[in-house]
Amino acid sequence: MKVITIKQPFATLIAEGIKLYEFRTWKTKYRGELFIHAGLGIDKKAMDKYKDLNLDYPKGCIIAKCSLMDCILVDDDFRKQLESENAYVYSSMIKHKEWEGYAFKLENIKKIEPIKVKGKLSLWDYKGE
Repeated sequence: MKVITIKQPFATLIAEGIKLYEFRTWKTKYRGELFIHAGLGIDKKAMDKYKDLNLDYPKGCIIAKCSLMDCILVDDDFRKQLESENAYVYSSMIKHKEWEGYAFKLENIKKIEPIKVKGKLSLWDYKGE
């Protein structure tokens, strides 16, 4: 199964169904089931922003399963959509109009019992070691 490694707190926000898009500078043609891996890295500024949510932020493990449904170019129209969907979660994407990249649309998100595994760059395969 394909996996994407994401820094905390964003991996947990996805696992909790709060964040429905993952942003990357590269696009993918892949569509289908996807594991969300919480990497070892954290975004300290974002961790502070979301501290009031009182969530657990595990690291170094797969924490959710979802479906990657689409890969959308982030342009001004899409930024407006993000603002209307959840300005709190997507505020950095809305503000940084110079950022160019893609939004991976995630659906059918389900938290799973954490699976300890080392992360990798890009989309990678997990064989159930």
